[in-house]
Amino acid sequence: MSDAFNVNAIRKDFPNLHRKVHGKPLVYLDNAATTLKPKAVIEAVKRHYTFETSNVHRGVHFLSEQATAAFENTRKIVKDFIKASKSSEIIFTRGTTDSINIVAQSYGRTFLKKDDEIIISHMEHHSNIVPWQMLCQEKGCILKVVPINEHGELIYKEYEKLIGPKTKLVSMVYVSNSLGTINPVKKVIALAHKYHCPVLIDGAQAVNHIPIDVQNLDCDFFVFSGHKLFGPTGVGVLYGKEALLNRMPPAQGGGDMISSVTFEKTAYNVLPHKFEAGTPHVAGVIGLGAAIEYVRSIELEKIKKYESQLLAYGTKALKTIPGLRFIGTAKDKAAVLAFVIDKIHPHDLGTLVDEDGIAIRTGHHCTMPLMLRFKVPATARASLAFYNTKSEIDLLVKSIKKAKRLFP
Repeated sequence: MSDAFNVNAIRKDFPNLHRKVHGKPLVYLDNAATTLKPKAVIEAVKRHYTFETSNVHRGVHFLSEQATAAFENTRKIVKDFIKASKSSEIIFTRGTTDSINIVAQSYGRTFLKKDDEIIISHMEHHSNIVPWQMLCQEKGCILKVVPINEHGELIYKEYEKLIGPKTKLVSMVYVSNSLGTINPVKKVIALAHKYHCPVLIDGAQAVNHIPIDVQNLDCDFFVFSGHKLFGPTGVGVLYGKEALLNRMPPAQGGGDMISSVTFEKTAYNVLPHKFEAGTPHVAGVIGLGAAIEYVRSIELEKIKKYESQLLAYGTKALKTIPGLRFIGTAKDKAAVLAFVIDKIHPHDLGTLVDEDGIAIRTGHHCTMPLMLRFKVPATARASLAFYNTKSEIDLLVKSIKKAKRLFP
């Protein structure tokens, strides 16, 4: 640990890290499911509910103007964070799943037709599979899947074979939640654009590990959730290129997404409000802004470097456990350690390490096709964040070895 990255100082910002579970200090290694929240986020949400509670955009009174200013300031914060060209390209949603569904329902239902092809990968989360299956069922489109190798890496040559003139949308994860694999999304996007095909990137697991530049990537859509980024649950972001968003109809109707309504006809609002029907999660959006500002104060490049050190340490430490097999060994990966252990079901392992105060995730991680690919019912997953430490990894290894003694 260098002076440039003081993990002990950072840990003081997260109240959850100072509680006990079953009489033991909490070791939180379930960050791919959701991240803990720093005091800055908690205070921002509390401040809104304590002093600024109001709806946004519709009131002329002081509280509404305060809430609207804070809400719209987050839009600018997000725009700068992912390096979008305009704040109007930032749409607030309920999360990654909601964002993908909006694109499927709005862009997909409008522009895709029978026999058009949609490409995804074998490592997608269910939220980037099911909406496209539903669209295919409705429109008669064809879903194609890029396979992965035994390391959990995208087989790019197979992607090159699958894509063609009939491909009308590519939707792919940036970082796999189950494997940690970092996909070559810039190459994926560039090839798709040769076929004039738009690309959606699921950035849910990327935004808290990797600096994002949507203009450099040249993606057409980029989606992520606040709760994966040390922010509140129930809020997310859909970035879209302005020209595409302007062509797309609203996915939902209601308040704030209109400019005028009569019983004969409705005129829709301008971007981004056209896609933000109803009262938004105001406190959540404000909390998301605070989360991004917190992450930016630490710097993602420093976070990435520190987490890479944790990943290397964790990989080496877990390899000392007899019978442990990693699921996901890509050369380029984020700080996710997924594994299975001989004679111990992942659910049993999760329960046993929990008794030592250690939180890991067990199950299929909403990637059931991926589990089938590796012929396992589930995995145990330790996913790391910048507030984790090598000593916590040591505690995990110690706890797993203790659990193994119960399953000789």
